Amino acid sequence: MSIPDRAGLRARLVVAPEVAAAVAAGRPVVALESTLISHGLPWPDNLAVARASEAAVRDSGAVPATIAIHDGRILVGLGDADLELLARSESGTVRKVARPSLAAALAAGGWGATTVSATMLAAHAAGIVVMATGGIGGVHRGAIGGTNAHPATLDISTDLEELAATPMAIVCAGPKAILDVPATLEYLETRGVPVVAVGQTELPGFYARTSGIRAPLSVPDLDAAATLTATHLALRLGSAVLLCVPIPEADALPVAEALADIDRAIAEAEAAGIAGPELTPWLLARIAHLSGGRSVLANRALIINDALVAGRLAVLLAALPIA
Repeated sequence: MSIPDRAGLRARLVVAPEVAAAVAAGRPVVALESTLISHGLPWPDNLAVARASEAAVRDSGAVPATIAIHDGRILVGLGDADLELLARSESGTVRKVARPSLAAALAAGGWGATTVSATMLAAHAAGIVVMATGGIGGVHRGAIGGTNAHPATLDISTDLEELAATPMAIVCAGPKAILDVPATLEYLETRGVPVVAVGQTELPGFYARTSGIRAPLSVPDLDAAATLTATHLALRLGSAVLLCVPIPEADALPVAEALADIDRAIAEAEAAGIAGPELTPWLLARIAHLSGGRSVLANRALIINDALVAGRLAVLLAALPIA
């Protein structure tokens, strides 16, 4: 698989001077998505977490590049005023942008917030190697193996295809906990995406440090993760490396409690007939209620931790041969 040609995307980029200078000099840069600002967290928590994530990247020695869309251009590196403007935007006024909706968002104008797939596309076109996110999308429960009574929904996130098509390092806390995690891992294996747990052999459980599922690959520390990542990217296989780091212990939910809240929320959603684009936000809100708000605190903590780890990884990768 060859490295994709992103010349058309590059023509749409507006790269912040600090980010452009860092990329040109080979200094570490970390791309950050913007949907957590517009769709993931309420005001003013969304702005606080966005600022804290950028600060965590800087603390690690790297340059943050939050990515969003505005008036037909892809902004790679938002200034603080734009961060606040995006965070204050009224609900429904900011498009949620993935690969399939990228052209529509650029053509429509206004603000768009990039998901994992759109952020990866823009970051790669800008020459950025590392991205941080909270958790990736994947295969939803019920997406495969349906019955006549309940046909398979085929609800599979475009994140997985982007991970297979764009050579980067993505740092997250694992697949989002509401997903069919084993099916997500199988899909990624089929598409040639290494899924690597850092510092443990089990896949992190998003809200919880563990999931009860053995990770396909594991490394003892971030140094080993950087070596594996550099080797994978140097081979030019075309796919990303997904590095999964557990939420800090002080902020984690017990795995049994987290799974129980998730299972209950999913059962309630099925009983209420909630599906499609409305499902994920409904589940996250319901899990927040069932957990007494602790899932929201955990989500904030893992987002910031992933940004910190991604920054450290970018620093390590900047010193290793990739090309």
